[in-house]
Amino acid sequence: MTDATRHEARAFSPGSVGNVGVGFDLLGHGIADVGDIATVRRIEAPTVRIAAIRGTVTALPLEAERNTAGAALVALREALALPFGFEIELDKGIPLGSGMGGSASSCVAALVAANALLDAPLDIAALYPLALTGESVASGGRTGDNVGPMLAGGLVLATPTRLIPVAVPPAWRAVVVHPHTVLETRQARAVLQGHYGLPDFVAQSAHLAQVLLGCERGDAALVRAGLSDVLVEPRRAPLIPGFHAVKRAALDGGALGASISGAGPSVFAWCEDAASAATIGAAMRIAFARAGLESDMHITPIACPAARRLD
Repeated sequence: MTDATRHEARAFSPGSVGNVGVGFDLLGHGIADVGDIATVRRIEAPTVRIAAIRGTVTALPLEAERNTAGAALVALREALALPFGFEIELDKGIPLGSGMGGSASSCVAALVAANALLDAPLDIAALYPLALTGESVASGGRTGDNVGPMLAGGLVLATPTRLIPVAVPPAWRAVVVHPHTVLETRQARAVLQGHYGLPDFVAQSAHLAQVLLGCERGDAALVRAGLSDVLVEPRRAPLIPGFHAVKRAALDGGALGASISGAGPSVFAWCEDAASAATIGAAMRIAFARAGLESDMHITPIACPAARRLD
């Protein structure tokens, strides 16, 4: 059976570390060992419907327009004026409100699966604005720091209109520690309201520039100097029990830097290799435990593979 005559496809999208501290709403990379699976069927009815949601999260809207995966496929149908529709089943592998890109993962997995059912599949550049539309259902804005790296793979600078890959040494790893608590994205965004000083914007710009150049050059010292969020982290840290102790454990263990993953409550640390990531992650989990929270740990290449078809 050729792709043009397929009627069902499955796809996996990894989770993500959004913001990467210094790149609020702009910079992100995937988390290889956790993600969502979408099964999409091509149907005759000119509509999008969600047939089932299973896995770690099930209390999500079944109305397509209110679900990130459904909204992305509604946008796909409208953009291409498709005469047919789609039916979606989601298998969620990312906990709700974890800061690991769960809403974006469902959206991208559904798009990748549906794209395989098109007579003329779209490229990543064409899928990106559709993913932004889907993600906006959950985040309230068209931000690409989660969907961008899921679509393109690796570390990505995601502007409103472009996905810009950022080279990263292949040995570098991120460890993401997810405490067993929920922090809703909208709550985490609410604390960002208010005044910011110009010196902080200047400092954050310098930090982002050093991180990007450090990655491209493979210069760990530049990344260490830059991976420090002076804008968002100070406002969100109080929402995460034990955050400062968890971050200190990562830095004391030799991490290149550490901050909040996405909107939180997960915390990530960048490390120069897998062995140090495992040691640092264990110390971060101990710090969360001392704050009364159990946690899970994920170790991923920063150059994480993109979403992919499973069939």
